[in-house]
Amino acid sequence: MDIRDLRLYLHLCDSGNFSQTAKEMYISPSTLSRQIQRLEAQLGQALFIRDNRSVQITEAGTLFKHFATQTLQHYQQLQHQLKSDQTELVGELRLFCSVTAAYSHLPDILDQFRVQYPAVEIKLTTGDAADAVKKIQSNEADLAIAGRPKLLPAGINFADIGNIEMTLFMPKLKTNFSAQLHQSSPNWQQIPFILPEHGPSRRKIDRWFKQQKILQPHIYATVAGHEAIVSMIALGCGVALLPKVVIENSPDRIRERILEWPKNLVDPFEIGVCVQKKRLSEHVIAAFWQLVS
Repeated sequence: MDIRDLRLYLHLCDSGNFSQTAKEMYISPSTLSRQIQRLEAQLGQALFIRDNRSVQITEAGTLFKHFATQTLQHYQQLQHQLKSDQTELVGELRLFCSVTAAYSHLPDILDQFRVQYPAVEIKLTTGDAADAVKKIQSNEADLAIAGRPKLLPAGINFADIGNIEMTLFMPKLKTNFSAQLHQSSPNWQQIPFILPEHGPSRRKIDRWFKQQKILQPHIYATVAGHEAIVSMIALGCGVALLPKVVIENSPDRIRERILEWPKNLVDPFEIGVCVQKKRLSEHVIAAFWQLVS
């Protein structure tokens, strides 16, 4: 097996789709299939369970994924050591953040980083911000932008880069709960809420429910990702307590359909960059961490 095979394998683990990985890695699906079969033959184990549409990783595949991730990290360290006589930092940096953070916080950081280290290749993955710490712990990303967890896991460092204001947002169009929202003291028990599945925002909202003695809130839906919640508010499905920055970075045609509650209901929360402490010895990661911390 070679480094190229390991990269293909890890991409397929993430995409779960042969056609997508083949397209994004610039090879044919048949070539990708042959290379995965060659890996399975070398290991004597099936790495994936295949069907017509997708693949599922096996137990042996999970073990091999960990090996492949560690091997690529060591290979990158070796490349840097072999080029230690060069003054320019080279390598790859995998970042994870929400779509909103990619617009609101990441550009300023990357602008500074790329000026100092133009030869470092940046790979960005976006998703639910509530999953950021898990992405770091599983080595799916080198660094991530995340809301500060209530309890920071052991082995994780967090560098604060600002505070996020949370505001109640509601649909502009007329709904069967609009009248409640225009009262000076709404009966929150009767208003449908759209909640994030988990993460710092969800903890803030659950705490607010308790403070307001809302024992059985009307939950319209729980959704992964703040950006999807914004769309549901615009459609009139319910209200949501969201980081204000999510609305500020939403498309104009969505913002035009949303109103902001005039009062702050919950306190802001910290946002920052997280990393595994043990990986701060890697030069590229250390360079980015020094910039943000």
